[in-house]
Amino acid sequence: MRLKLFGGLALEAADGRPLRLPTRKSALLLAALALVGDKGLRRDALAELLWPDRSEPQARSSLRQALTAIRHLLEDGGGDLHLEGEADMVRLTGAGEQVDARAFDRLADSASADDQARACDLFTGDLMEGIALDAPADRWFGGYAAAFQRRALALVEALSRKAAHGEAARACEALAHRLLDRDPAAEEAHRALIRIMLARGQRNAARRQLELCREVLRRELDTEPEPATLALLDKQPQPREPAPSPPAPAVAVERAQRPGPSLVVMPFDDLSAGEDDYFADGIVEEITSALSRIRELFVIARQSAFTYKGRFVDVREVGRELGVRYVVEGTVRRGGDRVRISVHLVDAETRSQLWSGRFDGEAGDIFALQDTIASQVAGALHPSLRASEIENARRKAPDSLEAYDLVLRAYPHFWAHAKEDNRIAIRLLGQALERSPRYGVALAFMAWCHAQEAAYVWADDPVRERAEALRYADLAAAEVGDHATALIAIGAAHGMTTADQDRAVAYIERALAIDPNNAWGWTRLGWATALRRRPDEALGYFERSLALSPFDPLAFNVHFGMAMAWGIKGEYRKSVAFVEKGLRARPSAVWAYRMLASFHANAGNDAQAREAMRIFLQHYPHATVRLLKSAMPPSIIARDADYFAGLVRAGLPER
Repeated sequence: MRLKLFGGLALEAADGRPLRLPTRKSALLLAALALVGDKGLRRDALAELLWPDRSEPQARSSLRQALTAIRHLLEDGGGDLHLEGEADMVRLTGAGEQVDARAFDRLADSASADDQARACDLFTGDLMEGIALDAPADRWFGGYAAAFQRRALALVEALSRKAAHGEAARACEALAHRLLDRDPAAEEAHRALIRIMLARGQRNAARRQLELCREVLRRELDTEPEPATLALLDKQPQPREPAPSPPAPAVAVERAQRPGPSLVVMPFDDLSAGEDDYFADGIVEEITSALSRIRELFVIARQSAFTYKGRFVDVREVGRELGVRYVVEGTVRRGGDRVRISVHLVDAETRSQLWSGRFDGEAGDIFALQDTIASQVAGALHPSLRASEIENARRKAPDSLEAYDLVLRAYPHFWAHAKEDNRIAIRLLGQALERSPRYGVALAFMAWCHAQEAAYVWADDPVRERAEALRYADLAAAEVGDHATALIAIGAAHGMTTADQDRAVAYIERALAIDPNNAWGWTRLGWATALRRRPDEALGYFERSLALSPFDPLAFNVHFGMAMAWGIKGEYRKSVAFVEKGLRARPSAVWAYRMLASFHANAGNDAQAREAMRIFLQHYPHATVRLLKSAMPPSIIARDADYFAGLVRAGLPER
């Protein structure tokens, strides 16, 4: 059994099943007991901590109920965690390696770099991150959270001094970036990254990290980096005089003339004694080619990028000379038959690092490896670029918004999979179409939004919304050309509203032929293929989507799709696990409780099925089998009677 407290709160049974605590207070109670371990806590202190507004008898009663729920859950989990109660004390035994926060404490104290690296991997986010806390609990858990934050900063500082390469350096680097995401002024994390970069020979990257540190400290704290930070580069040997700068490339264009993100893939630094320049150059060429296939991006040609090879140049200078907003940098290291590629996406204006990734492979087939890494980089970069563009659009004044900006503002809303957000997206897309009535991308996403209104039963009249989705899809099809993401949206609209999954697949496959690294395209192809009753093929598409973009904000919908595929195979317990995984990633996607209810019912879990249906009906009180059938694609209605039978057994009214 495992209890995760960093980055939220999650409990997992010994066999890997997710365990759901019945109430928020019971979850907080378990977390508090896990943090103190064998010491335990007094019952009166727990009652005051979690139920401060109730009378003592009421708080005591709530405490007993919560303890009973936790005890039953731990027994069901079958692990080493156990509750022990005395007259005045309660303690959680076995809370060692099973609790990430406790394991972090032990491993961070170790002198071993390997142990400290494991500690870095455990610290995936702040303690109880994202969980709402009342005043007493906020103060209590806040003290622990601050202490863990300090320990994490001390950890990256210590580990960066002894781990230049290998897994320990990778873990240290990843944790430093996570800490900076939370607090960009965390100087210890900046120092750790600078040390690692210098140890790898990435002096230019180290200088940029120092400049970023200096800018953040000036802006947020009105101070300068500490002498210890400045000394890291001061004591390094100075690089040889750079070659004279070539004239600015003729391709330089003002960024304002280009709608959409613009970027350049710079020559990668070869850290393998210079013997593999050809391999590093090949990687850059393949990544440039893969990104160039994404029509939303303006990608500078390789020839222009390579005018910068072999000299130090500030990313701001690159951005100005080439007229790009983003710069992709990287390193290649080859040792024996192993190759490691590190890639970074940098905002050329702010010098801030937006994304980083590391890719390992065997060097036996160099060309196949280049192609694989290029695909993975392109798949991972696209969501990061999209997120940055959305944030840039959000900062613009309302009276300066163009159709492109309005579509960007709509992105996070139609990807939220929530009723209110979808309505906002429709409004923003409508404004975009007022400015540009034949804007194919806006038309395509409008089709998808109306399809969501129907499929997720947000609309009073799902049949009308399905018709609107197809109307906009037809309008979009005449305008989008080879815009891959828009083609996927058209395919998704067809897949969610019609019985013609073949047509949905045709649009999506056309998009993937243009941009084979589009993770969302593989997700939607998975859904359409599952609805064609080809579950094994669908599961392969879903896995490809996750491989391309494992941290994509739409990954939760991949899990829902995998649940559907396993359900078609009759593996309902696996379906349940994947729906629950998706709900943990996106709790607001409450429409998925209908899937959970049906799969639980078909798995023979009647009590869990009724509970899932109760939650679904809380949000959809007027839902019936008849209403859902009017909202869902006919391909589901016609071919999956078990799905609806499960809904009825879970308690969904027929009419």
